[in-house]
Amino acid sequence: MSEFRIHHDVNELLSLLRVHGGEGAEVYIDLLQKNRTPYVTTTVSAHSVKVKIAEFSRTPEDFLKKYDELKSKNTRHLDSLVYLLSKLTEDKETLQYLQQNAKERAELAASAATSSSTNFSIPSSTSKISLQELEELRKQLGSVTANSSVQQSLELTRKILRDKQNKKNSGQPIPVFPSWVYDRPALIGDFLIGTSLSTDTTVPIGTLPLASQESVIVEDLLYVLIGVDGRYITAQPLMGRQNRAFSVDPNLDLSIKELVTRILPVATSYSAVTRFIEEKSSFEYGQVNHALAAAMRTLIKEYMILITQLEHLQRQGLLSLQKLWFYIQPTMRTLEILASLATSVDKGECMGGSTLSLLHDKTFNYTGDSQAQELCLYLTKAASVPYFEILEKWIYRGIINDPYSEFMVEEHELQKEKIQEDYNDKYWDQRYTVVQQQIPSFLQKMADKILSTGKYLNVVRECGRDVTCPVAKEVIYTLKERAYVEQIEKAYNYASKVLLDFLMEEKELMAHLR
Repeated sequence: MSEFRIHHDVNELLSLLRVHGGEGAEVYIDLLQKNRTPYVTTTVSAHSVKVKIAEFSRTPEDFLKKYDELKSKNTRHLDSLVYLLSKLTEDKETLQYLQQNAKERAELAASAATSSSTNFSIPSSTSKISLQELEELRKQLGSVTANSSVQQSLELTRKILRDKQNKKNSGQPIPVFPSWVYDRPALIGDFLIGTSLSTDTTVPIGTLPLASQESVIVEDLLYVLIGVDGRYITAQPLMGRQNRAFSVDPNLDLSIKELVTRILPVATSYSAVTRFIEEKSSFEYGQVNHALAAAMRTLIKEYMILITQLEHLQRQGLLSLQKLWFYIQPTMRTLEILASLATSVDKGECMGGSTLSLLHDKTFNYTGDSQAQELCLYLTKAASVPYFEILEKWIYRGIINDPYSEFMVEEHELQKEKIQEDYNDKYWDQRYTVVQQQIPSFLQKMADKILSTGKYLNVVRECGRDVTCPVAKEVIYTLKERAYVEQIEKAYNYASKVLLDFLMEEKELMAHLR
């Protein structure tokens, strides 16, 4: 952390705590600079401090819920912050001051709210509506508005991302899908709420014998598992990014209903993954998310093959509810992991390097679960390919080609001609900078070296010489970070030598200095 950043953060903290007078910010800044040690987190240490704060908190469930929410968003430095909070719980004097400060701020906020409050009266209704009618109205409104509101939200997000990317690449606008791709919901593969595709009259399931109930429910489940409503099992409208819920006919036999509720989480996961694939396949979400969606699509195709085989058994009368439960179990875990990843990427609004950080952390956390780790490893390898292509061009040739702003190094347009008049290092420092949130966690330690490697080669290239690293090798994702270190070190050593030789020999730096 730079001295300027420390100075800013200390002043900001003093302002929030309303600390005036005293020794001032400079004393604290000096102490922080002299006593800086990196916090190294482990799974055990993170868990222990989390438990410690939960025990200290008056509402431990709320704290743990918020921690898990931030963790799912892949929030940077979360464990470091939790560690700091755990240390604060040990300092009684600081705690007492913070509690008093919080009380004073709450009183000020309350008095401000009271002074500016306005009394409103709710008009009384002359007609009453029953709870049943209210619930029915809510469902109807939800069916009508849910899909349109979600689509409008996604369309707005795509427009914001598209405008940002086109502004960066003014000479070459990014490609977009035609509007009919988004206007035809049947192409998505997810449930069509409020659209009945069946013209058959539905027989009340409670009037059917047990064997017939099982048969029609198996048929319903095979539809629901591929995103199509059944006759007795239907999907509920989505509100925002919540998980898909289903309503099952209440007259269904309880023994059958119990098994149905065990199978339905597969349909919930399938719905989440399908929506993620369709959303992230758009160009606006970047190449990394696009590659991740493509890898997930491949896995979903294998799942669809399984459902097709089960449908074949069902048509032959060889598929009972128990058999369906048996055949679907191996797939449950896969779809659960895919849905978890999709939800985490959505919640964190991840793109590029931040998506890779999340995937890497998930892969690493599945150590001990070989099946889950192998699945995450496959997805991370697939998603990292476009990112590593940008990385290779940068560290091997000094060229940055990042149309969707996914890479850890960002290029800024600066006027180079002014250097002739104003001799400073602004061009060198600000032409290329590191974007912290786009650094994959497995490349965090090498970020500065990656920046310097590309800058060295870029300087030589800007002077009219084409350079390509002779030790260039394809970068492939692996859990062994040493592999990246060796490749980047080789590229860095070559770039350093090329720049030094260029300055010393071709540009005769020593002669200029003399």
